[in-house]
Amino acid sequence: MYQGKIKELAWNIRNDVLTMTFRAGVEGGHIGGAYSAADILAVLYGSELNVDSKNPANPDRDRFILSKGHVSLAHYAALKECGFLTQEDLDSFESNGSTFSTHELESPEHGIEVTSGSLGYGLSIGVGVALSAKRKNQTYRTFVLLGDGECNEGSVWEAAMAAARYKLDNLIAIIDKNGQQLDGFTNDVMPVHDLEKVFQGFGWNTIVINGHDIEEIQQAIAKKTEGMPVVIIAETIKSKGLPSIEGKTGWHHARITEEQYTAFKKELEVTR
Repeated sequence: MYQGKIKELAWNIRNDVLTMTFRAGVEGGHIGGAYSAADILAVLYGSELNVDSKNPANPDRDRFILSKGHVSLAHYAALKECGFLTQEDLDSFESNGSTFSTHELESPEHGIEVTSGSLGYGLSIGVGVALSAKRKNQTYRTFVLLGDGECNEGSVWEAAMAAARYKLDNLIAIIDKNGQQLDGFTNDVMPVHDLEKVFQGFGWNTIVINGHDIEEIQQAIAKKTEGMPVVIIAETIKSKGLPSIEGKTGWHHARITEEQYTAFKKELEVTR
């Protein structure tokens, strides 16, 4: 468990993401979504997840599944802060032969539960993991982080139906609703109208919050309705933390020049 303040953890995640993206060179990184998810990850790893880098295979550990797998660099940064990864691991991001690429590779000893790739299947995995806990009378919780653009995938809704059918109240899905995806604004590309009502219709306990408010995230995670899975719709801003590009399209994936890196570092320092 992280021993510092959660806001500090969120800042450290953003700082590491920026450096990793710059050092990746032409490979770049998915900085926009990593920044919108940073506060969510900070809360999870700073105060909520029952995980321990000294005992990563503990059968009673909470499970975290990164369904929006392209923002792995933010997850790597959080894992480093909690002792699962080293600075050397982060420095190897997207380098030849590295274990730490844009999409995660399953590595329980590093706190990575599943391999990511195509979007949309993380919630299905989470349903299976949560159902297994129910049937084995284990008390761990399963958390799944999705993106709102990812909700274009039909497999998300098959999983949503199954979660409600099996009354998986040990499953918490968090949607990083930053309003954008690869090709632009979600409402322009393929809108999913009123996510709150859609999940309610599927039988979920649905909570809408400010995804950059630490207390709101914590309070939402603490809420539980017997026999119902929980979805937290976290309204966020893409690239949150870098005022010059917050909410702007074109930063889903980016390659950063040295000049941009220096300028962004100064912006980020002001928010510390």
